[in-house]
Amino acid sequence: MLYFNGFLEQIQIIKKGNFGTSLNDACLEANKIANMADENVNIDLSDLENNHQEIGDAHEGFSIDTPLRDDAFEKSDDEKIAVIQEHMRGIMETLGLDLTDDSLIGTPKRVAKMYVKEAFGGLNPERKPGMSTFNNLYRYNEMLVEKNIVVYSTCEHHFLPIVGRAHVAYISKGKVIGLSKMNRIVDFYAKRPQVQERLTKQVVKAMQEALGTDDVACVIDAKHLCVNSRGIRDIDSSTVTADFGGAFLDPEKKSEFLDYINMKTQFDA
Repeated sequence: MLYFNGFLEQIQIIKKGNFGTSLNDACLEANKIANMADENVNIDLSDLENNHQEIGDAHEGFSIDTPLRDDAFEKSDDEKIAVIQEHMRGIMETLGLDLTDDSLIGTPKRVAKMYVKEAFGGLNPERKPGMSTFNNLYRYNEMLVEKNIVVYSTCEHHFLPIVGRAHVAYISKGKVIGLSKMNRIVDFYAKRPQVQERLTKQVVKAMQEALGTDDVACVIDAKHLCVNSRGIRDIDSSTVTADFGGAFLDPEKKSEFLDYINMKTQFDA
């Protein structure tokens, strides 16, 4: 059990500390520290996992940064695929599936390749798209909005899809960015185990850093299959998150941005 001032606070302490590369190492180190302080504490990895069940269902995240171990990129993509393939094979066999069946025999490798190369390809910082900017020579000083950007991501609590749309805007302070780069930055941060709140803030932060301005906003409206296909099984609900920086904190600018989002933009070919 955890006898500290709060479970979430203690998790943060463990995660931020230099306790090795795994939560299990963190638990061992935390117990060592507690024993030195004569605290009656025994932290076990199962305690963390059990307590996180409720946290996962509540869709709470801890940080704007995706939680990664220090050794996250020591293995090559091919090495990761080989390891995940064997784990996936074990899962399927445990479920009682016959992996000699023609339809199933290739599934472990297909899933492994999908995780590493596609669904979670955004974990690797080397895949981050270039954020080339240009001088705003045409002196466009109003907000620029790129709306209805397709979002395909994965809920990090249940590994089920998140599907929706992102709307991103910025006001230039001397620099502009290619329109497709806005789509690509959304796609990059979406391609990883995610919570929608973190994804929204990561998009805004990346745009702010590239453009050298705080005047960036992002709204995401998405369906979570962890809600739609399991648990409550509410197929109609969606989740909306927003992050507003700089000028977008002004109610008038915020309202203008939201009005643009609500414009009907259907074009006939």
